[in-house]
Amino acid sequence: MKHQWILRTAALFVPLCLGAQNLRDFEKRVTEFTLPNGLHFIVLQRPEAPVVSVLTRVDVGGANDPAGKTGIAHMFEHMAFKGTDSLGTTNWLAEKKTLDEIETIYDRIEAEKNKGPRGSKEVIEKLEKEVKAAIDKANSFVDKEAYSRVVSLNGGVGMNAGTGAESTTYFYSLPSNRLELWFLLTSQVFKNPIMREFYKERDVVREERRMRAESNPQGKMVQLLLQTTFLAHPQRNIIGWASDIENLRAKEALEFYRKYYVPSNMVMVIAGDVDPKEAKRLADQYFSTLPSGTPPPRVITEEPKQEGERRAVIDTESQPMLFMAYKRPNGFHPDDAPLAVLASALASGRTGVIYKEMVEQKKLALFAAAASNFIGEKYPGAFLMYSVPAVGKSIEENEKALEEIINRVKKEKIEENVIRRVKTQIRAGLIRGLDSNMGMAMQLAENYQLYGDWRKMFTQIDELEKVTAADLMRVANTYLVDSGRTVVYSRTPKKGDSK
Repeated sequence: MKHQWILRTAALFVPLCLGAQNLRDFEKRVTEFTLPNGLHFIVLQRPEAPVVSVLTRVDVGGANDPAGKTGIAHMFEHMAFKGTDSLGTTNWLAEKKTLDEIETIYDRIEAEKNKGPRGSKEVIEKLEKEVKAAIDKANSFVDKEAYSRVVSLNGGVGMNAGTGAESTTYFYSLPSNRLELWFLLTSQVFKNPIMREFYKERDVVREERRMRAESNPQGKMVQLLLQTTFLAHPQRNIIGWASDIENLRAKEALEFYRKYYVPSNMVMVIAGDVDPKEAKRLADQYFSTLPSGTPPPRVITEEPKQEGERRAVIDTESQPMLFMAYKRPNGFHPDDAPLAVLASALASGRTGVIYKEMVEQKKLALFAAAASNFIGEKYPGAFLMYSVPAVGKSIEENEKALEEIINRVKKEKIEENVIRRVKTQIRAGLIRGLDSNMGMAMQLAENYQLYGDWRKMFTQIDELEKVTAADLMRVANTYLVDSGRTVVYSRTPKKGDSK
C-alpha cells in the first residue's frame, strides 16, 4: 500500500534541515517502554487535537512465507479485523465447532490427494462438497463487519492494514478518550486470533493476485522483474503463487502467527493527544499477559552473486514498458544515502535528468523515472530505472537512452546545484512524512524496527547532507554495471503469434 500525506502550507516554513536541536525537542515528547514479554511501545505526545493514531508493526512479511505457503503473511493480515470470540459472532460455540469441522474435512481431503494416483476422485469430490457446506455454515454465524463497526461508532477512522516483503502493519485513528478501546480490541486479537471467514478471505486474496499480478500489465511486469532479478531470495514473490494461495489453510495461518507474532517481533506506536503514564498503565493491563514466545527465525537464504545480464519479455497488447534493475545492498549499507540521492537526481519529477532528456527533449518516452530501491530496506534489493516509450518509439531506443545517461553519470559529476535541489526535495519528503500523527507513527515504527532506533528518521538527514558528487559517481560505477543488471520489457505480439 502507498500512503500520501499532504504538506500543509505552514510546513513550508519549517526549516528543511531537522537539526540536532529539533531532535532534542522531539525526544522530549517521546516516551518508550518495553513490557517484560518483550513488546515495545513508542508514545509520541502531540496534544494539538484530541485524537490519536495507533499502529502495530510486525517484523514479518512476504519474504517470511514458507515454501509452498506463499501468501500466508498476507492471509493472516486479512484475519486481524475479523473480530474476537465475543465480537463478530452470533454464536461462538457453534461457530468454533464448525471451524474445527472444516479443518478436519480439509485434513481428509489432503490425505486423499496425497495418495496420488491411488486416491479416489469420488471421495475428494464428496469431501469438497462437505467442506463447502461447513464453510457456509460457519459463515452463517458471522456478524459481518462487527469489529470495524465498533471502531467506527467510537469515532475511529482510516482502519487498514498492509503486508510488504519485510513487514505487516495495522493502523487507524480515533478520539483520545477512546484509546482504551484500541488496547482492548488489539490485545484480544493478538492473544487469541480467530480464523473467521478464512476461506472466504482466501478467495479475496486470490482475486487480489489475479487483479494485481495476472490481469494488470504493469503488475505482470513487476512480478517478472522480481522473479528474474532474484533467483533465490524469498522476496522474489511477495504476493504469493496462485496455487499456494488456493491451498492455504487456517491452521497454517495460526502456525505462522505463533511463530512470528511474538511480542519481541512487534512494535506499537501511539501518536497524538496521549498521556504516556496512562498508555503505560493500559499496556500493562492489556498486553502483559501476551506470552513472550520464542524469537522467530530470520531469513537465511541469500541471493547468489549475479554474474551476467538477465533479460525477460512479456507479450501483451498493452502499452510497452521497460524496466532496468541493478543489484544493490540493503538499506543499512553506507551507500544507501548516495543511491537515494542518485535516484532523485536522475528522476525527481520533471526536473530529473531522465525525465528532461527522454520525455521533454528527445520525446522518446511518455514517462521515465528511477527508484533507489523498489523492494525495501531489510534485504539487498535493486536500483530501478523504467520508462514507457512514446508512440512510434521503441524499447530499444529507450534502453539506449537510459544506458547513455548511466554511462554519463559514471564519467561526469552531477552538478552541485542539482544535488542541492535533490537534497532539498528529499528533506521535504521526509517532513511530509512527519506532518500528521499517522505519518509520525509510521516513521517511528519503521525506523525503530529496521534500525533499532527511531532517531534514524532524524540522523538520515545528516547522512544525506554528507553525500557529494564524487559519491554519486562512485556508486554509479559500483552498482550500475552490466553484470548486475536485469532488463524486463513488454512488447506487442506479432501478428500470427499464438495467444
